[in-house]
Amino acid sequence: MAELLHHDLAWAEQGKGVSPPDLPVARRLAEEVLAPRTFPTEVIAKTKTCLLDFLSCAFEARDLPWSRQACDAAVKQAGAATIIGTSVRATPSDAVFANAVLGHGLVREDMHTGSVTHLGVVVWPTVLVAAETRPVHGADLLAAAITGYEIGGRVGRRLMTADLARLFRPTGLVGPLAAAAAGARLSGLNAGPTANAIAFAVNTASGLNQWPHTGSDDMYFHPGFAARNALTCVALAAAGAQGSPAIFEGEAGMFAAFARKPLAGAIELFPSGEAEISAVFNKPVPACNYAQTPCQVALAITRETQLDSHRIRHIDVRVSDAAVRYPGCDGKGPFRRALQAKMSIAFGVAATFARGEIAEGNYRLLDDPEIDRLVAATTLATDPQFTAAYPARQGATVPTAPRGSRQRSTASKRARTRARSSVSAQSER
Repeated sequence: MAELLHHDLAWAEQGKGVSPPDLPVARRLAEEVLAPRTFPTEVIAKTKTCLLDFLSCAFEARDLPWSRQACDAAVKQAGAATIIGTSVRATPSDAVFANAVLGHGLVREDMHTGSVTHLGVVVWPTVLVAAETRPVHGADLLAAAITGYEIGGRVGRRLMTADLARLFRPTGLVGPLAAAAAGARLSGLNAGPTANAIAFAVNTASGLNQWPHTGSDDMYFHPGFAARNALTCVALAAAGAQGSPAIFEGEAGMFAAFARKPLAGAIELFPSGEAEISAVFNKPVPACNYAQTPCQVALAITRETQLDSHRIRHIDVRVSDAAVRYPGCDGKGPFRRALQAKMSIAFGVAATFARGEIAEGNYRLLDDPEIDRLVAATTLATDPQFTAAYPARQGATVPTAPRGSRQRSTASKRARTRARSSVSAQSER
């Protein structure tokens, strides 16, 4: 504590708007989280889109089993916090849990590819519940959310690898600290307590990626655990609890524990004025991030060539190494639960070709003979170019060979998701 006080005095004497270089990472990040900023119009517009996207997902998912389970588990409390899409009022911790599950229920939540994290389903429930406990200006709520996305995105980019994501859920690792930072800013904490809230949140990093192998429900609740823990971490910090100063860079800190290597260099928020929320994309497909572009390209082929799925004899899907290696994305069935199908690139592409559309209903057709045939006819492979481009860019080029034609038609698509993938469908002649 004396060391941090010394740092504060030194910084004040310097009279500079930057933290001293030997300040612990959590404290430096806390200073940046709380720094007053003016965000460009396009960043504010993107943030509003993310909020509306989160709310639309929550409303649409409110009758799904996991959503009902989260709401049923909530302790009802008059005049407390709102559970979205219902008339139920619950304790803030239960409301934030339920709202995070609701936002994640469709698997259509926003995605930050660089951190492999769904930041919105943790950040938005936290700031919305915080805004119900004290008067909050709309601009302050948006600024807190932007900052939450920022710290989650920057830390996640440095932490997450394909190997780590095979074992741990990135949203469970990065989501708590993102939400805690946003909640601390919105709650009016100063730098010391904010650093403590972030440190406590890092301690709650959790969530295993065993669920994709069976399509179990664990995944839906990961954001709920993260948001509830974030709210608790902010409350503890506000009450004066002290977190580990070196929670990121310490010998048993986040990077040593999960990345198995020291944190190299500083983590800077909003470098050159760039905001991580601008790198977030809003999914058009209610499925895994890595199935997004392949499904969109399959749809483009169907619409542009009027391809009858029964004429397809083989589908060759080329994606980044990260997509192939993420648990469940290489699934070929049998599909016993909808979540297995939503994770499978082969199922998503096959269902799009078979139905001629991308819709939630695709993932209920687990026993459809034509989809099963196309899944069996699909191969999934890594493309070195797409791996090199990931996660900065995403596009797709799709050559098709319709039956009875000697010409190859090409459907190409550049997606906003900033990685690249390719799908090619070969048809019987």
